[in-house]
This record gives sequence, structure tokens and C-alpha cells, in this order.
Amino acid sequence: MGGEGDGGAREVVTVLMTAPGAEAAEAVVRPLIEAGLAACGNILPGAASIYRWEGKVHRDPEAVVILKTVRARVAELLERARALHPYDVPELLVQPVEGGSEAYLEWVRASCGRGTEGRERGMDEPERERYE
Repeated sequence: MGGEGDGGAREVVTVLMTAPGAEAAEAVVRPLIEAGLAACGNILPGAASIYRWEGKVHRDPEAVVILKTVRARVAELLERARALHPYDVPELLVQPVEGGSEAYLEWVRASCGRGTEGRERGMDEPERERYE
């Protein structure tokens, strides 16, 4: 990757999160979107997580969440997500974006701007649906 149009991609990141179900995930994701801390959160129900916790192996159903945001909002997003999340130690992994559709990346950057100014530059609903 790393071709023309990727310069602003590195400003955009994804945050991977899991939650005990779609409803719990939405209870975390919706306030993050409303606050402009993320542009979008995809909630993927139906995952099964196998993990070690407090010395025992567990298997639980979960929803996987993929949040799109910008590096400048990551610290605030992580702090708010931890406060809203029902787990004691929520999975919150920040991942770089190496490239992508410039229109989509611009929408993420605009949607995560400080205050309402940045969100007002975001795409309207029909326009956004073309990129999701």
C-alpha cells in the first residue's frame, strides 16, 4: 500500500472491542458516536470468545465491535469506552489504517472533528451508506 491518497490514512485508526452481546455493545458505541469520538461502530454479534480469566478457561458469546476514529481522539475514546463498558478489563485494541477510500477516510476525519463543527462536515445518511 502506501500509494497516492494514503497520506491522511495514517491519521485514521480502528479500535477493536468486544462486548457480552449486541445490546451491551450498542450501549458503549452509541455514546462514542454521539460525542464525536468515533465516526462509525460496526457491531458484529455471534462471536465466540475463548479466553483465560482468573486462572480458568472460559467460552462466552460476544459481539465484536470495529470503531473508526482518528489518532487525536483515541485517548478520550478509550477512557470513555472503559467507563461505559460492563467488563472489568475490556478489549480495546488500537490498529493503524494503512490506506483506503479517500472519501471514506475524509468522512472519518470530518466526523471525529472537535465539537459539532467536524460532525457537520460529515456525510449525510444516504451518502454515508454508499461507503459502509
